[in-house]
Amino acid sequence: MKIALPDSSGHLSNYPLTGTPIKPTPLGADPARIVFSAAHVVADPFTASDPSGKAAVDWDGTMAFRRHLTDLGLGIAEAMDTAQRGMGLDWPGALELITRTKQEVPDALVFNGCGTDQLDPNDARTLDDVRRAYLDQVDAIQQVGGRIILMASRALARVATKPDDYISVYGDVLRACDEPVILHWLGEMFDPALAGYWGANTFAQSQETALTIINENTNKVDGIKISLLDKDKEIEMRRQLPAGVKMYTGDDFNYPELIAGDDQGYSHALLGIFDPLAVAVGKAIGQLGAADVTGFRATLDPTVPLARLIFRAPTQYYKTGVVFLAWLNGHQDHFVMLNGAQAMRPLPYFVECFRLADQCGLLADPDLAVARMRRMLAVYGVA
Repeated sequence: MKIALPDSSGHLSNYPLTGTPIKPTPLGADPARIVFSAAHVVADPFTASDPSGKAAVDWDGTMAFRRHLTDLGLGIAEAMDTAQRGMGLDWPGALELITRTKQEVPDALVFNGCGTDQLDPNDARTLDDVRRAYLDQVDAIQQVGGRIILMASRALARVATKPDDYISVYGDVLRACDEPVILHWLGEMFDPALAGYWGANTFAQSQETALTIINENTNKVDGIKISLLDKDKEIEMRRQLPAGVKMYTGDDFNYPELIAGDDQGYSHALLGIFDPLAVAVGKAIGQLGAADVTGFRATLDPTVPLARLIFRAPTQYYKTGVVFLAWLNGHQDHFVMLNGAQAMRPLPYFVECFRLADQCGLLADPDLAVARMRRMLAVYGVA
């Protein structure tokens, strides 16, 4: 099968598809690693609202994708930035998403993003403002029976002046949580408003603050996800975590190595890239559980170039690539996103996403993917 694809100057050449679609292999009940996919939402393409207005979600399509993930045995990290949380999806929309997912897959492994996004950072004046915002979301999520991922707060980054401010706020919020939570350290490459998080400008100082919070609240912390795209920093912190506290990799560039681990430990995973990579993840973690590290790496390593492309700078636009692949693979009938985010990457990016997804077996139905890629090219004037 071939498709004519343009290069960056518009010159067309035939690209022969070579990949063999990965066969879905669901994880068992006791997988070698805990793996969460931070799942995207499907936008309603028929809304009359402007992209800058209230988010319009296709709930049927969104819930169908969650069933796809849980059928593969993956956990779901719900209402995260992959779902355009704070980038089109507001807190009321996020709470509806959390509630619907709980109802749709009540027995699945689901943790839910809990932040302060109902509080405009420009309106935050004190640490108490931030505490109240966090606690309101904690209460709302726990009211519907949800587990919590404690997300980084733009408002806290704005009003906090020193590490003790973070230690105080996080301590109060963790005490209000009924079950252990996953902390989320999101780097500024994902959200520039989080620069200087933990009240420090160096990794060493920031890590010290985060570890202080964990060590003072070990009974309330299941683990921490760090998204810094720096494997050495993750490994350094992983080795300092107290017993029983997990490291969840958020490194969409180096996940095979970090999940495989070394003689001093390994990372579990909570990743946005595991949305389009779900079938590869199920296969790879099964191989790891069978002590087939070579097979695990042979499955996941070829996906890294695709992940690095999807998450290239400006990194906050990675969601566009995630939803593009969901469309190519038939998980939704259109390529429309909240906030008009489908327009945030150029045509050569989509062309290379198509090539790389094919090469690592991530086009589930090549005929469908080719037909949709041709429709995409036609929009750009490619005959």
